[in-house]
Amino acid sequence: MKPLLLSLDDARRLAVRAQWLSAERPQPDREGMLATARALRCLQLDPLNAVARSHRLVMFSRVGPHDTAEFDKVAYGERHMFEYWAHCASLVLTEDLPIHAQRMRGYLRRTDASGRRMRAWIAQNDRLRRYVLGHIRRHGPTLSRDLEEDGLHPKAWVSTGWTSGRNISRMLDFLWLSGAITVTARQGGQKVWDLTERVMPDWAPNGRYGERRTTGLAIEHALRALGPATTRHIQMHFVRYRYPEFDSAFAGLRRAGRVVPATISGLPGEWWLHADQLNWLAEGAEPRTVLLSPFDNLIADRARTERLFDFEFRIEIYTPVAKRKFGYYVLPILHGERLIGRIDPQFERETGTLRVNAVYAEPDAPRGAGPDVAAAITELGTFLGARVIAIDKRRTPAAWRPALSAATA
Repeated sequence: MKPLLLSLDDARRLAVRAQWLSAERPQPDREGMLATARALRCLQLDPLNAVARSHRLVMFSRVGPHDTAEFDKVAYGERHMFEYWAHCASLVLTEDLPIHAQRMRGYLRRTDASGRRMRAWIAQNDRLRRYVLGHIRRHGPTLSRDLEEDGLHPKAWVSTGWTSGRNISRMLDFLWLSGAITVTARQGGQKVWDLTERVMPDWAPNGRYGERRTTGLAIEHALRALGPATTRHIQMHFVRYRYPEFDSAFAGLRRAGRVVPATISGLPGEWWLHADQLNWLAEGAEPRTVLLSPFDNLIADRARTERLFDFEFRIEIYTPVAKRKFGYYVLPILHGERLIGRIDPQFERETGTLRVNAVYAEPDAPRGAGPDVAAAITELGTFLGARVIAIDKRRTPAAWRPALSAATA
């Protein structure tokens, strides 16, 4: 098949639409949030709460202000989602269980150096493993603080990071990644653990697929969520680094016409598009201006973001304050199919103040985008329940300053 020729604007437009960040916005209700989750396949979890939890910001960017308790009901209450490892720790779809179960089955059989070390540690601490599983089996949903290692004398887990010596936490993580336990709820942000067999609903698919079929399904999910992508981009998305037999599975999808080749004007390399999205080329999509979580699916692959959108984005959370270029928890600004800037916000819950320390515009950002950026900040304030929006006008682009000043409430 002759490759499709896409302009750079068309490629960006397809990528944004694939992420449900253009066209008509889904309703902020159960059906709209579930449909959004199905389009994305995973929502990255992150403990930082400078503005809101990342997965909440990702959903907000798609459906707008919504009832977060309703989303939790969909995810945890109705069990449409569960916590597992996608490209990072994420909420993933229960209907994708066969894809994630492949990693669970193989987790304790890893032959790399870290896998061998992990297996050896678990074997040395079998008493701790049996204690954790036994406690959860007998007592039901369990917080990590409910578990004690006194009297078990475990061999300490040693690392150069924060996990060193945290034996209970390490054992919980290993049991989680191997599929024995999962998170049944969150209590004040803390994970509540239970046996996976008791958490998964009766309707959860339990089929066991071969590696090639599983990888084929994962490739399609990733490509549908990406829009135009290289094979490298696909492998960096969704179940990052977990595409066994990728070449064979991808060749099968090509033969079946599920993926089609494309070239993007001005960008090198061979790109691909999912066949289900071909009809989008003839359709228009209503542009939006939205703020993105720093861990948003659209920009999760930093190299792809830079290549496709000409937007360099780095998280500066661990950068010393004096060396930060933009701020601690920066939200990029998506305007139509372009990333035109970023804001440095913080939500002060005690006073109900959404404080925007700075607004930055890219060199080629539209001068007339100020009202749209101001509206996006106002909408974020509405979602957070902010009583006050305080924007430091001294640190805003001059062309946007009048509109941003008017947004201060």
